[in-house]
Amino acid sequence: QVQFVESGGGLVQPGGSMRLSCAASGIAFNSYHMGWYRQAPGKQRELVAKITSGGSSSDYADSVKGRFTISRDNAKNTVYLQMNSLKPEDTAVYYCNMPRRVSQGSAAWGQGTQVTVSS
Repeated sequence: QVQFVESGGGLVQPGGSMRLSCAASGIAFNSYHMGWYRQAPGKQRELVAKITSGGSSSDYADSVKGRFTISRDNAKNTVYLQMNSLKPEDTAVYYCNMPRRVSQGSAAWGQGTQVTVSS
């Protein structure tokens, strides 16, 4: 079955950087667009970045544009999120998934990785 394992989160000061990783299994990874999502306490989960199956194109939520960079390594079935200039409002649990399945309501979620931005 599909499985995502997110890692790389932790505590960082405002203005700092962090790199998240998500290892996927159970899918033909290089056939799917991938996305990073986040959910802050009391808020709905939101898509913050997505990347095409081959990695040639990406898109970002306005709130992270210019600060976050999504990338992928299809040989390793892994998608990454480089986060720079972090702000307290970036504090959330971060997840990866396939936007197609999320929109269809059939996505299986991993445990996510907690990112806390605080001084």
